[in-house]
Amino acid sequence: MDINLEYYKIFYYVGKYKNITLAAEELSVSQPAVSQAIRHLEDVLGSALFIRTSKGVRFTPEGGMLYSFVQHGYEYIRQGERKFMEMRNLETGEIHIGASDMTLQYYLLEVLEEFHEKYPGIKASVTNAPTPETLKHLQDGKIDFGVVSTPINCRHGWKITKVRKIEDIFVASKKFSDLQGKILRYQNLEKLPVLCLEKNTSTRNYVDAFLKKNGVVVCPEFELATSNMLIQFARKGLGIASVVRDFAQEFLETGELFQLKFNQGIPKREICVVTDQRMAVSAAAGKLLEMIETTQEGKG
Repeated sequence: MDINLEYYKIFYYVGKYKNITLAAEELSVSQPAVSQAIRHLEDVLGSALFIRTSKGVRFTPEGGMLYSFVQHGYEYIRQGERKFMEMRNLETGEIHIGASDMTLQYYLLEVLEEFHEKYPGIKASVTNAPTPETLKHLQDGKIDFGVVSTPINCRHGWKITKVRKIEDIFVASKKFSDLQGKILRYQNLEKLPVLCLEKNTSTRNYVDAFLKKNGVVVCPEFELATSNMLIQFARKGLGIASVVRDFAQEFLETGELFQLKFNQGIPKREICVVTDQRMAVSAAAGKLLEMIETTQEGKG
């Protein structure tokens, strides 16, 4: 049975107001147009839907049964339309982001704070994982975008936006004060207790690749899951920590830790926002990405 859904819409309003004139006013159409639509619907269904009275209309038994279904369906559609518009107008919505400890703490948190002030109805769900795992989430469509650190194995269709430079350094406590102020060679690390992140992180992969390029292979005293733990171990004098400068900055300024100096620095790398341009994102995620790109253009 092929019935124009517009007829059901008219049927809904006539049933709602029990009055053809009021339904016509609500729909901004003429009263004869409403009456004609109801007659057409009755003809197609093969049964009367309303009984005309001096005060308006009332349902036939068949019409009342049909209205109970049409009412539920039409109001559910209207609810969907309202939710849709709320999402389009950024009144509600949800963003799914992937980020590592570092990118969350030293970039994303500040961005989300600014975004939340402008769009308080938007919820942000952040999956905290190392860069390789975050990029796998992006590949699988589990997140709208990832905030990660280089190096990145870029895939076809990905867009990479560089947002911040970061620097890898080695730091130690006063227990290793005999090294402070000296210009070291990276080969010296092979004889020292080194603290590193676990191997499934972009930071560990980047530093290992740099050291290997310089003919150095270190066997870490401890391999830890987070940079914050590396700092705590270094503060206790348990070794020399390989960390991104941001994590150590507070303790470098107080003198509790110092940075080891080498004959060459490790080249700086970057925090990046990675999106898969082949996948559609929500209006909320699109607005956040727009804010990020606009901020970067302003810095450029």
